Amino acid sequence: MPEHSPAGPALTVRYLGGPTALLEIGGVRLLVDPTFDAPGEHPVGDRALTKTMDAVAGPDEIGPVDAVLLSHDQHPDNLDDGGRAYVLAAPLTLSTGIAAERLGGTVRALPNWEHAELPRPGGGTLRVTGVPAQHGPDGTEHLTGPVTGFVLTGDGLPTTYVSGDNASLDVVREIAGRFAPFDVALLFAGAARTPLVDGDLTLGSAAAAEAAAILRAREVVPLHFEGWTHFSQGRDTLTEPFASFPAGFHLLDPGQEITL
Repeated sequence: MPEHSPAGPALTVRYLGGPTALLEIGGVRLLVDPTFDAPGEHPVGDRALTKTMDAVAGPDEIGPVDAVLLSHDQHPDNLDDGGRAYVLAAPLTLSTGIAAERLGGTVRALPNWEHAELPRPGGGTLRVTGVPAQHGPDGTEHLTGPVTGFVLTGDGLPTTYVSGDNASLDVVREIAGRFAPFDVALLFAGAARTPLVDGDLTLGSAAAAEAAAILRAREVVPLHFEGWTHFSQGRDTLTEPFASFPAGFHLLDPGQEITL
């Protein structure tokens, strides 16, 4: 198992609201789950999800990235119309196999435990490994569809986990068994709920703290816990479960940036 990385190039996280975050690591710029649309109703099948927050930065402000990390394409709270346009213009998007089929262009499937190597400006590479994610309780995958998470590694870089919409601590244990300890964990939280499934579609606040402990994460940044009405937990429920967590816990405001 890898040890915590030595002092070296850091990870910068800019939280842009919902699941969207701009990451800079080892000179590589990555955008997680791009969402840029205005608040309102966003159809998904015969239902709709309701967005309540404006995007804090648009594609022009974000500028070009080296790659998009897209956990899945089938839900508008993770990829909306503005996000789709951004993906079509991006040099590379790593996602699920079905997302690659549906979106086309430069979207590339990254199966579980396989990896892509992204060149770093100063030499060397950033390795992006696809890892499992389960978007709901056991047995609901046929309803919610495939989702992926990501692990970022590289010489002298912080080992970083991007969970995507995962609700399973068993999945977290499987990932920890291969990669822990982690320097940074970006955990999608919010305990999302819809009438489609009886149970949480993403980690609740207490489960997110338990996931961080399983991962032996040094720093934790929650994502995807506000801005949509289908979250049953949010900013006000995240602090307490992490109160005794030995790692650094960073509950960012929309638009806020932190270097870890």
